[in-house]
Amino acid sequence: MTQRVTQFPIRPSLPMLAALLLLAGCASVPLESAQEDARGKQFLSPPPDRGSLYVYRQGPMGAPVAIAVTLAGQPETPLAPDTFVWLEPAPGAIDVRCAGTDGGADTSVTVGPGETRFVEVAFRPGLMGSRCAVTEVAEAEGRAAVLASKRAVGP
Repeated sequence: MTQRVTQFPIRPSLPMLAALLLLAGCASVPLESAQEDARGKQFLSPPPDRGSLYVYRQGPMGAPVAIAVTLAGQPETPLAPDTFVWLEPAPGAIDVRCAGTDGGADTSVTVGPGETRFVEVAFRPGLMGSRCAVTEVAEAEGRAAVLASKRAVGP
């Protein structure tokens, strides 16, 4: 009996395999249209009776996991790496919460009339799964992160 050995025609390199695994394991979330994405990145001043709040997630940490975010008591919005959501709430304290399989976090952000605020939601490894953190950031940092992200469908 003759045994045939099939050789793999291309020898994959370690960096190529790592890139394929990274791409295969990225969380995906519904995205807004290109027009809505561009509109969110204009950073127009909100109407005088409204505020503007951007919540974003940046970087590859925890790429396979979407983080569930709740804004002002609205239904959960999932954020994948390098995505953001934008809303124009009535002025006041806005509750921002995130949930992971191993714990969550929350913060209250006060948005004044005509003001714009930025909040980062970040993945944190937990003991038995994922955790998240919520942090208000400076405007320059928030704008840069939003410009490098895609707008997710949100509240």
